[in-house]
Amino acid sequence: MSAVEHRYEVRSRELRYRGRIFEVVTEEVTMPGGGTAARDLVRHVGAVAVVALDDAGQVVLIRQYRQPVGRRLWELPAGLTDVSGEDPAVTATRELAEEVDLTAGRLDVLVDVHSSPGFTDELVRVFLARELGEVPAEQRHDRHDEEADLQIVRIDLDEAVGMVLAGEISNGPCVAGLLAAARARDAGWSGLRRADAPLPR
Repeated sequence: MSAVEHRYEVRSRELRYRGRIFEVVTEEVTMPGGGTAARDLVRHVGAVAVVALDDAGQVVLIRQYRQPVGRRLWELPAGLTDVSGEDPAVTATRELAEEVDLTAGRLDVLVDVHSSPGFTDELVRVFLARELGEVPAEQRHDRHDEEADLQIVRIDLDEAVGMVLAGEISNGPCVAGLLAAARARDAGWSGLRRADAPLPR
């Protein structure tokens, strides 16, 4: 089935707010039936997350307080891609060390997630980290703010998937990463992308 695809042109853009991590804009966009419509958008710097899987088949999860939902959530080690020009794999490696004191001998891409494309362009690249090692105690990151209160646990991957299906894990990149990791494992890791695979555009 083929159809002429409508080109959604931006006629105007008004900045509503600009912060360090995101900005809010209103765009007037052409619609397929004619005319235009205003759309409020959150432009985000993007992020990475890491499914760190050890030799025993356990994943490293963190429990972290999130102010927008007012409670602690189970999450993957993660961070913003807010360093200009930095490769996402480098960001992921740094976040793994800073949040859970781990290094990875092997890093692959598991999945890319548009977290909520109805209102934001945020893209989260989720990596799979294996061949894990410990960051030496004297080189460990001094965690502040919410990170100072992190709980770090290792859970069997299948148990973590069960937590997703039971509704105990609701963080989007964590859900996607855990399900993708279980599927990739069951497929013998054959579908993984290289750590430097291009981001979707």
